[in-house]
Amino acid sequence: MSSPRPSELWSPASPDLLLHGDNLDVMAQLPDESMQLIYLDPPFNTGRAQRRATTRSTRDPEGTHLGFAGTSYTRTIEALSSYDDTFADYWAFLAPRLIEAHRLLRDDGTLYLHLDWREAHYAKVALDALFGRECFLNELIWAYDYGAKSRRRWPTKHDTILVYVKNPATYYFDSEAVDREPYMAPGLVTPEKAARGKLPTDVWWHTIVPTSGAEKTGYPTQKPLGILRRIVQASTREGDWVLDPFAGSGTTAAAARALGRRTVSIDASADAVAVAARRLDLGVARVER
Repeated sequence: MSSPRPSELWSPASPDLLLHGDNLDVMAQLPDESMQLIYLDPPFNTGRAQRRATTRSTRDPEGTHLGFAGTSYTRTIEALSSYDDTFADYWAFLAPRLIEAHRLLRDDGTLYLHLDWREAHYAKVALDALFGRECFLNELIWAYDYGAKSRRRWPTKHDTILVYVKNPATYYFDSEAVDREPYMAPGLVTPEKAARGKLPTDVWWHTIVPTSGAEKTGYPTQKPLGILRRIVQASTREGDWVLDPFAGSGTTAAAARALGRRTVSIDASADAVAVAARRLDLGVARVER
C-alpha cells in the first residue's frame, strides 16, 4: 500500500484513485473545483453497529437447513463485515465534509447526499445554508421493500437523496442520457411510448442488492449499481471526475467507470478498501493525516 505526498495525490491526468484514509484529510488535499459529481453516502447515525455476514451453504445429510427437493444443508459464516454507526455529535462529523465537498465541486457540478429519515431534514437546512436555497435541485426518494415491517407504525422503506448544484445557472444535467424505466400503466400511452419507457421522476423504485445477486460484495449497506448509474448518467459527461468520500464497497466507482467517467474513492475502513480494490481491480494508496 503506497503513501503519496499531498502534491502527488491528484491531477486532471491522474488514473482512477482508491485512497485509504480519513476523507476529511484527503479532501483537504484536493484542489478547488476539481470534481464534477460528488456522491456522499455517510453512516446514517442509526445508533447501532452495522453488520453483514457472507455465508456458504454445503450439502449435509445432518444439516438443519432444508433446500430444494428435501436436500439438507449446513450454513457457515465465511466473513463478517461491520462498522460502528454511532456518533456523539453527528453534525460535527458531517458538516466539515460537506464544506469540503462544496469547495471541490466544479461550477457546473452537483452534490448528492444520501441519508435516511433520521438526519435528512437537518441536512436540508444545513445544505441550504452552505449552498444557498437557490442551489437545491431535488429531493430524491429511493423506495424499496425488504426486511422486517413494524406493526406499531408505518414501516420506513425509503432513503432520501438531497441534490444540490454549485451554480443554478450553469449546472450540468442530461435527462436524455438516463436509462428509461417501464410505465406503470403502459396501456394508457401509445405503443411507441410504452416501448421506449419513461424518464424517472424524483421517486425511484429500485430493489436493494439481492443477497444472492452478482452485485453482492458482502459489505454492509452496499447500494445498488442501478441507483448510482442513474446519478452518474444525469450529472456527468464522459471523462468527468466523480468523487465518493464514503466509498464502502466501491459501487459509485463501479458505476462511473462503466460509463467512462474517472473516479476518486476514499474510505477510512481497511475492510472497505479491500473489498473495493478487489471489485475495481485497483491498487490502494494510504493517505496519512
